[in-house]
Amino acid sequence: MSEPRIVSPASAPTTPASVPTPSPSSPSPSPGSAAAPGLGRLGLATVLLGAALPFLDFFIVNVALPTIDHDLDAGPAVLEMVVGGYGVAYAVLLVLGGRLGDMVGRRRLFLWGTAAFGVTSVACGLAPDAWTLVVARIAQGASAALMLPQVLATIQATTHGAARTRALSLYSGTAGVVSAVGQVLGGVLVSVDALGWRSIFLINAPIVAVALLLAVRSVPETRSDRPTGVDWWGTVLLALTLVSLLVPLTEGRSTGWPLWSWLLLAVFPCAAVAFVLVERREERAGRTPLVPPSLLRVRAVRSGLTLIVPFSIGWGGFMFVLAVALQEGLRLGPLAAGLALVPMCVTFLLGSLGGVRLAARFGARRLVTAGSLVQGAGLITVAATFWLGWDGLGALDLAPGLAVQGLGQGLLMPLTMRLVLGEVPVAQAGVGSGVLVTTQQACMALGVATLGSLFLSLAPGSGMRDALAITFGVQLVTVVATGLLSLRLPRGSAA
Repeated sequence: MSEPRIVSPASAPTTPASVPTPSPSSPSPSPGSAAAPGLGRLGLATVLLGAALPFLDFFIVNVALPTIDHDLDAGPAVLEMVVGGYGVAYAVLLVLGGRLGDMVGRRRLFLWGTAAFGVTSVACGLAPDAWTLVVARIAQGASAALMLPQVLATIQATTHGAARTRALSLYSGTAGVVSAVGQVLGGVLVSVDALGWRSIFLINAPIVAVALLLAVRSVPETRSDRPTGVDWWGTVLLALTLVSLLVPLTEGRSTGWPLWSWLLLAVFPCAAVAFVLVERREERAGRTPLVPPSLLRVRAVRSGLTLIVPFSIGWGGFMFVLAVALQEGLRLGPLAAGLALVPMCVTFLLGSLGGVRLAARFGARRLVTAGSLVQGAGLITVAATFWLGWDGLGALDLAPGLAVQGLGQGLLMPLTMRLVLGEVPVAQAGVGSGVLVTTQQACMALGVATLGSLFLSLAPGSGMRDALAITFGVQLVTVVATGLLSLRLPRGSAA
């Protein structure tokens, strides 16, 4: 088996399992937030179109990596940077992007970020060599970090009650559908279009043009009534914290874990502690830190983010290991491997939409716990399918287990996101969504580094089937942890 490449989910925006849904009971705009017109159907469609771009771009790029390697003679380490550079820039700047939207206007930042995403996409498509592509991808990730937090923040600030329920449910569905469509579309474009891998970037340009034209007409402007300056010390320390964690995890394996990777990992805990201390000092002094510690003291926010950690670690590792098993183990092409995920995406969408009504009847916390149990049952089914039918196994054979797993995730994760965002003041909507997505991406990268490395280290000696069984068994521990942590969510939480 040729050594598969790790593609860090830090470069992916939210997967189907990491998107929020409704909070009909969330408060109307607070005094710290300017009142804004409601978000109409066209405006909602526009921000969802913008949100789809980073999702689509990640999955399209993954299936194009072998072609990029062939055309640009990139090599494994540079290819890791093509994916990882996007992800690191995205994760590092997400919270700042949300904060800037709160300050200068969320529609304005959405327009700027979307336009920059289009320009950098064209730069990626026209890149003459591998390192130019890496630089353009880093810029593209930074553009996505400006754009994406404004979507959730705009929905949270301009919708209420049933309208917010509907809007965030559609947001969930967008991520689920695009995750499958991206891989399918990438395989089609690379194999059919005369431009090859360049077409996967250039296709973003007309989509961006449409999104910009619609946003000018249909997306209302919102911002905080009490804008504050940027917490530069907090921004630098958060960037150092995330870079010192994500860069070595993304690049370390492909470069043989050189000394610099270990030095960066040693910097991580020091930078993280310094960040926490600086943010506490800023808030005690009456200033507004980048990530207000008081936000993390809210029970629903704290318990929800804590639950997201094991879920995202397990999810990130699962998606990587499954991709390797399908393409390197079962020898499926990118198109077939993408289609194998469709049952999971469909049931996730159904679970996220149906979960709202079920939570209204049974309570959100109870449904989140049930979702973790259903997800665990799906994971066990997938593992058993691989173990019992490895020889001659096809993508359709995995459909039952993946469908059950997707249903559990659709019940679990959107409601958890809703509980977190529902307690975030509207004036801090951008900061809240930025913190939430940053937590997801960092933990998904950690999942690849741990579960992915475990799988790759076991596969050569034990065989891929045994390695899958052991790795999925370890992931099951994260599912159990998710279920136990769901019991700490506020008891009164309901849809």
